[in-house]
Amino acid sequence: MKAAVLFFFITLPIMTFAQNTPVDLLIGTYTNTGKSKGIYVFRFDPAKSNASLRSVTESENPTFLTLSEDHNYVYAANENRDGKGAGSAFTYNPDQGTLTLLNQQLTNGDAPCHVATDRKGTHVIFSNYGSGSVSVFPVEAAGRLGSLKQFIQHEGSGPDKGRQQTPHVHSAVFTPDESRVYVQDLGTDKINNYDFQPANAAGPLVPSAHPFVKSAPGGGPRHLVQSEDGSMLYLVQEMTAKVMVYRQQDGQLEAVQEVEMNEDGFSGKNGAADIRLSPDGKFLYASNRGDANTLAIYRVNKADGTLAKIGNQSVLGRTPRNFTLSPDGKYLLVANQDSDEVVVFSRNVETGMLTDTGNRIAVPAPVCLVFVTP
Repeated sequence: MKAAVLFFFITLPIMTFAQNTPVDLLIGTYTNTGKSKGIYVFRFDPAKSNASLRSVTESENPTFLTLSEDHNYVYAANENRDGKGAGSAFTYNPDQGTLTLLNQQLTNGDAPCHVATDRKGTHVIFSNYGSGSVSVFPVEAAGRLGSLKQFIQHEGSGPDKGRQQTPHVHSAVFTPDESRVYVQDLGTDKINNYDFQPANAAGPLVPSAHPFVKSAPGGGPRHLVQSEDGSMLYLVQEMTAKVMVYRQQDGQLEAVQEVEMNEDGFSGKNGAADIRLSPDGKFLYASNRGDANTLAIYRVNKADGTLAKIGNQSVLGRTPRNFTLSPDGKYLLVANQDSDEVVVFSRNVETGMLTDTGNRIAVPAPVCLVFVTP
């Protein structure tokens, strides 16, 4: 196993794009602040590390976005409550940098906060945080969302009576080969494991032979990221601000490490949010909101995929719910929700450390960043 993991990290290709070629950046926002209108499209210039606004598309609380593999369509989770949680489908025009609404479907769940789609574009999966459920829609012709095909209601609770009285599904992530889907449930401290069978008439998500693995009690699983071959999983736990490391073999997950996100001596409120691997797989980053407002930076051990913490970086703002890396890995952009701006850091690809470029992207309540990669 160690040799295989070592081979993966040596041979992992780095995503690149043409030197200094501008790319589009999609930004999802909270509109319930009264300041934002919906989805913003900016043109990011890697030569200058700055961005210019291309378009704004009205949409209600589009707090998570995903692109189809061919970049023709954008799907948004509309994080509404009181029976109004929905998913929206848009066409994307790269020449003009504009989105056009195709249709919208209610998820039958409360506060959908995450959306994912498979590379073949057969289904779109929404994670309903408020109701602790998963909604699956087929993709119809021209990218539209079909009628609800599958609805899965999670059950259970966790030890934190204030946050875990009921399930709270926070994300659904395909494995690299798309044979399975991991569904993170903050309320039950579980990574739920589903086989993905898109042709299954009863619904594409089928409980796997190993249907779930537990995280740390009271941790609150939120998001995860995987190595390119799917052998390693890195889970950010919102409530304890710790990253759990799992090794995957034959569809079964084994916890091998749990590491702290915060700096030594931190005693404030946590709100860990997002987690990303660098394009070359050598470094991992995780954001913490609350009183911390930092990114934890880790080096990935080449031999076994475990983590060594090498630093913390202030996000230079408040509430870093989401962040992303540029396709070439040279920049890391942080969406500071309560500072109404995206902070642009340059990234040393050799050390993994970050430096403030001084550039900011002004946008109200930004909470999701998606680059349109070539």
